[in-house]
Amino acid sequence: MLQNMTEGKPLSLIIPFMIPLLIGNVFQQFYNIADIIIVGRTIGVEALAAVGGISPLFMMVMMLSIGLGNGFAVITGQRYGAKDMAGVRRSIGSGTVLSVIIVCMIMLGMHLSIDYLMVMMNMPAELVKDARDYVMIIVDGLAFMMAYNYLSAIMRSLGDSKTPLYFLIIASIANIALALAFIIYMGWGVPGSAYAMVLAQGLSGILCIGYIYHKFPDLHLTVSDFRITWDEAWAHLRMGIPMGLQFSVIGLGIMVLQSVCNKFGGEQIAGFTTAARVEQLAIQPMVSIGISMAVFTAQNFGARKFDRIREAAKKCSILAFWYSAAAAVLMFTFGKQIIGIFLDNPSEGVMHAAGLYIVYSVPAYLFFSQMFIYRNACQGMGISAVPFCASSIELLMRCGAAIILGDMLGYLGLCLAEPIAWTSGSIFVYLSYRYFVKVLEKKYTALE
Repeated sequence: MLQNMTEGKPLSLIIPFMIPLLIGNVFQQFYNIADIIIVGRTIGVEALAAVGGISPLFMMVMMLSIGLGNGFAVITGQRYGAKDMAGVRRSIGSGTVLSVIIVCMIMLGMHLSIDYLMVMMNMPAELVKDARDYVMIIVDGLAFMMAYNYLSAIMRSLGDSKTPLYFLIIASIANIALALAFIIYMGWGVPGSAYAMVLAQGLSGILCIGYIYHKFPDLHLTVSDFRITWDEAWAHLRMGIPMGLQFSVIGLGIMVLQSVCNKFGGEQIAGFTTAARVEQLAIQPMVSIGISMAVFTAQNFGARKFDRIREAAKKCSILAFWYSAAAAVLMFTFGKQIIGIFLDNPSEGVMHAAGLYIVYSVPAYLFFSQMFIYRNACQGMGISAVPFCASSIELLMRCGAAIILGDMLGYLGLCLAEPIAWTSGSIFVYLSYRYFVKVLEKKYTALE
C-alpha cells in the first residue's frame, strides 16, 4: 500500500518503512553469496574466476541502473508528497521513456567497447570467453534489470517498501533455481548463470507491473503521460544521472581497491575479500536508514515541511550512531568467528588480513552512517549535485589512499582507504545539508 509520510512522527514512519528494505538488502547479500557458491562448486575454479573477474564491470552497469531508477523516483516522491497525482503519472511516464533510451545507449556502448574493456581489466586469456559471455548476456537483458529497479524505486518513493521486498525474494529464489537447472541439468556453464539472472529480473519486473496496474488505478498511465517534454526530461535527468553516476563511482572504487589488493598476495586477497563481504552485511542497516531518509525527505520536501526533514535527520542520525556503536562492538568481539563462517579452514595469514581490515574500518562506521543519512536527505530535496560531489570525493580519497598508502604501508595502507573515504564524504555532505536546508526553506517561505 502507498504511504503518506508527511503526517505523523518521523521515526514511527521511517523504521517500519526501513525494515523491509533491510531484509531485502540482507537477503540480496546472501543471494549473491549463494550464486557464487553455485558457480564455483558446480562448474569449477576457472568459471568462478571468470565471473568474479568480470563482476566489477557488471556491478558498474547494475549500479548505474539502480541509481537512475532511484533518481527518477525522487521526482515521483516529491510530487506524491505535494498530492499531485497527475504529476506522479507524468513522472512515471517520463522516467519510463528516459529509461528505455538510456538502456539502449548503454547496451550499444557495451557492445562496441567490451573487447577493449576486457583488455583494460587484464582478464587472463583462458577466462575471456566465459567472462565475455556472462557480462554480455546480462547487458542484453539490461531492460529487465532496469524495469525492476525503476518500478521498485517508484513503489518505495510512494511509501511502499514491502512489496518490492516480496518480489525480490521471489526473483532471488527463481534465480537460484534457474541457475541450478541451467548449469547442472542443461549443462550451459557460466552463461546459464547469466540467463538465470536475466530471467529472474524479468519475472520481478512483470510482477511489479502487474501489482501496480491492479492495485493502484490512480497510477494507470495514458498516452499523454509518455509524451515527454524538455522540462520533464530535465527534471528527471538532473536527478537520475548524478545518482546513476554516484552508484557507478562506487563500482569504479571497488575496481581500484581490488587492483591494489591483488599486489599483496593470495592470503591478503582472500582476507580482504572475506572481510569486505562481512562488512557489506554489517552496513546494510545504515544503507537502509539512508534510503528511507531519501523517501521521507522527498515527500516532505514536496509538502514544504522542512521542520519534519530536520527532525527526521536528527533522529536518524542518533539512531545510526547507536547502531554503529553496536556494530563496532559486535565486529570487534566476534569478527573472526563471523569470518570463519565464510571460509573453510582459513590460514593464519588470511585471518590476520581479514582482522586487520576490520580493526581499521569498523571505527569509521559512524562516519559511513552519517554520510548516508545526510547524502540521501540532500537527494530527497532535489540537490543532486551534493550526492554526486560526495561520491566523487569518496572516489578520489579512496583511490588516492589505496594507491599512495598501499605503496607506503603495504596492506595496512589499503585497510585505511575506506575509513578515509567515509570520513571525508561525511564531513562534506553534513555541511552541505546544513547549508541547503536553510537556503531552500528561506526560498520557499518567501514564495509563500
